[in-house]
Amino acid sequence: MGRAVMVGREPTGAGVLVLSILIILTAEGCRAQKGDGCGPSVLGPSSGTLSSLGYPGTYPNHTVCEWEISVPRGNRVHFRFAELDIEDNNCQVNYLRLYNGIGPERSGIVKYCGLSVTVKELIESTGNQVTVQFMSGTHHTGRGFYLSYSTTEQTDLITCLDKGTDFPEAEFSKYCPAGCLTSTEEISGTIPNGYRESSPVCMAAVHAGVVSNAVGGRINVVSSKGIPYYEATLANNVTSTGGTLSNSLFTFRTNGCYGTLGLESSGVADAQLSASSVWEWNNILGQGSVWAPSGARLKKAGLPWASSQMDQQQWLQVDLKREKRITGITTTGSTLREYQYYVSAYRLLYSNDGQQWFIYGEADSSQDKIFQGNTNYLHEVRNNFIPPIEARFVRINPTLWHQRIALKLELLGCQNTNTVRRRPEPGPRMFPPYRHTPPPAGTKRPPHLGGTTHTPDIRNTTMPPHTGKDVALAAVLVPVLVMVLTALILIVVCAWHWRSRKMSSEGTYDLPHWDRTDWWKSMKQLLPSKMVETEDSVRYSSSEVGRLSGRGAVPRLHAEPAEYAQPLVSGVTTLGARSTFKPDEGPDPGYSDPDLYDAPISPDVYHAYAEPLPATGSEYATPIVVDMGCHPSGGSSLNQPPAVCGFMGARTDSGHSRRSAYDTPKNATGQVTPTEDLTYQVPQSSTQKPTGKS
Repeated sequence: MGRAVMVGREPTGAGVLVLSILIILTAEGCRAQKGDGCGPSVLGPSSGTLSSLGYPGTYPNHTVCEWEISVPRGNRVHFRFAELDIEDNNCQVNYLRLYNGIGPERSGIVKYCGLSVTVKELIESTGNQVTVQFMSGTHHTGRGFYLSYSTTEQTDLITCLDKGTDFPEAEFSKYCPAGCLTSTEEISGTIPNGYRESSPVCMAAVHAGVVSNAVGGRINVVSSKGIPYYEATLANNVTSTGGTLSNSLFTFRTNGCYGTLGLESSGVADAQLSASSVWEWNNILGQGSVWAPSGARLKKAGLPWASSQMDQQQWLQVDLKREKRITGITTTGSTLREYQYYVSAYRLLYSNDGQQWFIYGEADSSQDKIFQGNTNYLHEVRNNFIPPIEARFVRINPTLWHQRIALKLELLGCQNTNTVRRRPEPGPRMFPPYRHTPPPAGTKRPPHLGGTTHTPDIRNTTMPPHTGKDVALAAVLVPVLVMVLTALILIVVCAWHWRSRKMSSEGTYDLPHWDRTDWWKSMKQLLPSKMVETEDSVRYSSSEVGRLSGRGAVPRLHAEPAEYAQPLVSGVTTLGARSTFKPDEGPDPGYSDPDLYDAPISPDVYHAYAEPLPATGSEYATPIVVDMGCHPSGGSSLNQPPAVCGFMGARTDSGHSRRSAYDTPKNATGQVTPTEDLTYQVPQSSTQKPTGKS
């Protein structure tokens, strides 16, 4: 390829003409791309992409490049610019120009020079051949140019830099040019979940396997609501990065022929898997392991398939039992941390009879297609076949590997629907039959080979950490755990509150409840007035009852069934119609009153119950003499000993040596005045009849 370098002062117009002629004349044959100023470009049969050297950075000084584009006869070519940024200090030597035709007879279409030039319209040619020329002189700024082309049949051609945000439609169809992997833009996401709206649409289509980078093609895009996280994967030489939440995403409509063909699900039996060789090794104890083809199932735990030989004649074969449509393949390395083996590049062969094999080639090319394999031992890499193949047998032929040939795989596709083009290689290549080479005796651990091949220098081969599934799982588990913990806390709090209320209710005597019953109202008449008057306001907690029951100073009261109804004390005006008074029998035996008051009765006060007995009897009724303050309710002129105070009232007996607390009424001279019409009811006793005194 010819090259011209200009030095010294700025070239004149004649110099530019001489430079252009020199490039044409020194070109070796008729090449599609000539010069030293050509950037990454793909010139496909019906579409392609062109860029200046160094794009998106500044292009170098004093360079020139020409691209000659030809499409099938009867078609014309049109161009769409993604960016045009050429310094305009001297448009004689800094410009981009398009010509109709190729060679000396070409004619100009348009010439561009300027910074940040916007070209919205499509630039069309008059024939099926076009020449694109880029020239640079001395400059300081400018990013150069980036453009796409296709035949005029594709009226909806877009560039490799157009993103999902550039299309507001919910569904749209566009045509992507070939060569979008020349772009330095990044995508985020994968199929089937979708791609972030900020991703370039055509690059995402290549990653999804919808179109080929070598050919381009039509895409049908559907926009929908965004998701919290976009997974990072490597597919078809394009690495998608992990992405965060976005307002929207886009996916692609496909024919649906992307299902798995049975390796992972064991639909393909172990007998349908074979290999050129199998690696086996034994440790010093005689225990060995076999890295057999049956382990080459994607996502299956355990040892993968590994070959015993380290050369490019090794292969792993899958027999699908019948012809199927195969649209892709997913591979991974050993997936074992202690054995970090993987295949970094491979060929793919296919056959219908297992005898004659065809090598899958680049589209519209005679070259074998080398697929990018894995970049580490763990993460999956997907490659799609565009166009797909239809075959029964598939072989993977590793060409580059890390430490040792080892892999797991899964084929993608569906049932056979039609026949696709198959390109036979010149003379089918026959691989040697299976040969087993045992490892050296006494090997404790598989040796690491020193002759490691290197991963091909293919763009976007860095595989980011595969964290999408973990984040999605966390996004589901965290809210669930929070809800479960909240429910447990509420249950514990409610149980504690219920237990506290239950204990509080058990330690309180609800006397007003008993007071509301008829039984309690009838019982009140049989209880002392002091207890009756105070029962509504007295409550005993369980702690107070325990404290009172522990005091030894409080006397115990022994209550026996009363023979006589107890009279009411002062302050109570009602008395039962059948109430009687019990005769004075004195203190009960063994009863000691702890609360004695020495309260002499005033001589000028007569007792309210002191009444004379009739002449026929000298018996007295025994009145209750203790009021609420435990004092006599009345008094006489006689000096009497203190009354005895008790819980149920004090009783005196005239038969004892202690003087009675009551006396008959006296007249002015101190003599007893009998009253005939006042008669007191004499209480009846089943044991004895008291004798009255006059």
